[in-house]
Formats: sequence, structure tokens, C-alpha cells
Amino acid sequence: MSYSIDQVMTSAPVMPVMVIEHLEHAVPLAKALVAGGLPVLEITLRTPCALEAISAIKAAVPGAIVGAGTVNTPELLDAAVAAGSDFLVSPGSTPALIDKALAVGVPMLPGVCTPSEAMALLERGISRMKFFPAEAAGGVDMLKSIYGPLPQIKFCPTGGINLAKAPSYLALPNIACVGGSWIAPKDLVEAGKWDEITALAAEAAALAN
Repeated sequence: MSYSIDQVMTSAPVMPVMVIEHLEHAVPLAKALVAGGLPVLEITLRTPCALEAISAIKAAVPGAIVGAGTVNTPELLDAAVAAGSDFLVSPGSTPALIDKALAVGVPMLPGVCTPSEAMALLERGISRMKFFPAEAAGGVDMLKSIYGPLPQIKFCPTGGINLAKAPSYLALPNIACVGGSWIAPKDLVEAGKWDEITALAAEAAALAN
């Protein structure tokens, strides 16, 4: 099944940003997050097993919408698509990366942190973007300011956001969802405390209400 970028951004209020260091954690972690109500999962391509993790989750976790994060070169984009990624997320954007994404046709959230970067993507027909690093780049106030001149853009801000900060982002008209790693903390993953991760996911999913 293929998904539109709007489906990716509106399926849940929070998109877990996952750093999977051990392949055996991939499927139980994904199952725990989906069970808690967070089906959209960003697997960052920062570890040697990340691409295998994407493929494993796609094969074993029904209902998961699995994306690749930290896609920062056309070559990584190709690898992420080959692994079965439903969508792609990049920390920034370059002409070569956007050219490849548009050619391949897989939904993508390219990263921006300034109005000029956002306008450059609008010129390419892209109006759904990642705002990164959210807190460091001005956070809620910055996104409020961007909304005035560029109301057609919907963002997924990521970087420094936690459960306490998420509601102020989600209240903005130009925010579809937020990304964060607090739902899958390393200590709980390493300890295999999947029920606790499901509880964190449910807490985050409830932000939609």
C-alpha cells in the first residue's frame, strides 16, 4: 500500500524518531509503538542496521507506516526506497536530493529552518516539510511567524520536542504533527520494556484529542 504525505502527517499527532542500534529491537519496538496508537515510524539511517530494520518492520508489523529518516544523499534515498520505506525524511534539502525524490515519487518531508529554504521547496511544488532543528531554530514563535506569509505550508517540527512542548506546536494551524524521540528512549529499548513504551506512545497519541 502506498501513502500520500498528508496521510503520513495526519495519521497520528506524534511521529516517533527511532534510532535502532540492534536489529532484534526493531520489530518489538515498532509493535509497541503501533499498539500505543502511533503507526507512523521514522527509522533514522544513523546505524548500520537501520535499512534492515525498515524491511523487518514492513514485513512483520501490520498497520505500521515506516519511513526512513536522516536521508541526506540521493544514494541513501535509493537505499531507503529499496528497503521498502513508505516515506522519507531529511534534515535539510539540496537540489540533488529533491531532484531524486521527485523522480522516485516516494513521499518526502525535506528539512527546512528558514523562510527562504521553505520558499525554494514551494518553487518545486513541495508544501509539506520538516522543520528542523525545531527548538534551536526558534520553535513555536518561528513557526507562528512563518505562517503569516506562507500559510500553505504544513510542517512536522522535530528536534528538542517532548511531551510537555508538543501541545504548543500542535495548536498551530501550520503544524500537522511533531516528531520526537522521547517515546522510544534508549534505556527502555535496551531493557526491552515494550509495555512502558506502549504507555508512552498512548500518552503521545492522546495529544490528538
